[in-house]
Amino acid sequence: MTTKFEELGLTAEIIKALRENGFEAPFPIQQEAIPFILRGIDVIGQAHTGTGKTAAFALPILAKIKRKGPVQAVILAPTRELAVQVTAEIEKFARYTGIRAVSIYGGQSIGIQYKQLKKGVQIVIATPGRLIDHIKRGSISLEDVKFAVLDEADRMLDMGFVDDIKYILSYMREDRQTCLFSATMPREVLRLAQEYMDDPKEIRLNEKELSLNTIDQSYLVVHEKEKFKHLCNFIRNKNERQTIVFAATKQRTHRLASELKQEGFKAITMHGDLSQGQRDSAMYKFRKGFEDILVATDIAARGIDVPAVGHVINYDIPADPLIYFHRIGRTARAGGVGKAISLVSQDRVDDFGKILKKTEKPIHKLNEEMGIEIPVIQQYVHRDYRQRYGVSDYKRNRRYSNTGYSNGYNHSYRNNGYSNSYSSYRSRESNYGSK
Repeated sequence: MTTKFEELGLTAEIIKALRENGFEAPFPIQQEAIPFILRGIDVIGQAHTGTGKTAAFALPILAKIKRKGPVQAVILAPTRELAVQVTAEIEKFARYTGIRAVSIYGGQSIGIQYKQLKKGVQIVIATPGRLIDHIKRGSISLEDVKFAVLDEADRMLDMGFVDDIKYILSYMREDRQTCLFSATMPREVLRLAQEYMDDPKEIRLNEKELSLNTIDQSYLVVHEKEKFKHLCNFIRNKNERQTIVFAATKQRTHRLASELKQEGFKAITMHGDLSQGQRDSAMYKFRKGFEDILVATDIAARGIDVPAVGHVINYDIPADPLIYFHRIGRTARAGGVGKAISLVSQDRVDDFGKILKKTEKPIHKLNEEMGIEIPVIQQYVHRDYRQRYGVSDYKRNRRYSNTGYSNGYNHSYRNNGYSNSYSSYRSRESNYGSK
């Protein structure tokens, strides 16, 4: 098994830059993808953000393109944050190659980008919309592009960029090499690959790698009104590394950040409605450690890469398990270790059950060791559920007596339609588990 970058066929200049930046051995996605890309083979790579996928495509591209030539590689990214992040990584690797890279994205002056392109660059990292602006203005030519990379392809398709991607690819030579990297492989991604790639090699990391084993995952089931108290306690008890708190909406991020500040914490928000200047300012303060806590929505946090993040706290549980994995991938960057804690309110138990089913690694339940009772769901609680989550008959009947259910417990269960869905409910519960 390959254990050194030298064995992958990279140039001495790239190896020197890797060593200076602390890269000692390739990660699995790099070890698998780099040899194929160096041989000119199209590659489909399935890998979560934080598993080293940027280097997997950047290193072989740097090894193959000409110095001081025209634009020869285009990397498409779904967000400006990811574009800037990828550019920063490539600049580290390209330190001794003489190859220049630039990121172009909406929200920054197109005039500034035009001047950068005029100076001569070999690699462009771009969001689709802004790249199309440059194509139409004639400020960039893709005629000499030999390498095209679609980074986080699933996210780009989710954001409606499929037509933009096709438009951009139509301006490139047909014999280019195309690579696609995606955390998930929905039909739309595979369909795009089939249309624009030539007999690609598929590299899918094993389940152990995709389950993010370097992250200590845990959860606490609590009442919604008690979540903020526990959030503060978790933050106080953590080590000095920084924390990202995920909330469902921009309104929630503002409220949480404000309340955290009242408790004496240094917190800042990140959401989709901020201007580019505000986003850059927030990220600068968080990255430099002027703010310890970043309260963010999912869209805003996609592509954030801050090595010092040691904790991710899910204040609001996402409905889609894949979003959960993208969130917790903000910690344990590139082989590091981190912690992910989820605060599960009563109305999100079902959503968290889906997450429990998707992960290969057990997610530790904190209620018992912290001495916190499981809240009773405000509906009929099946025996299997009580056994799994520790809800006693006494507490259940006491809760229902307080809400008018005790006298007609079985009657209300049938009249509310639960009897018809008993089998499917039991089936879901049997798969949740208490990991």
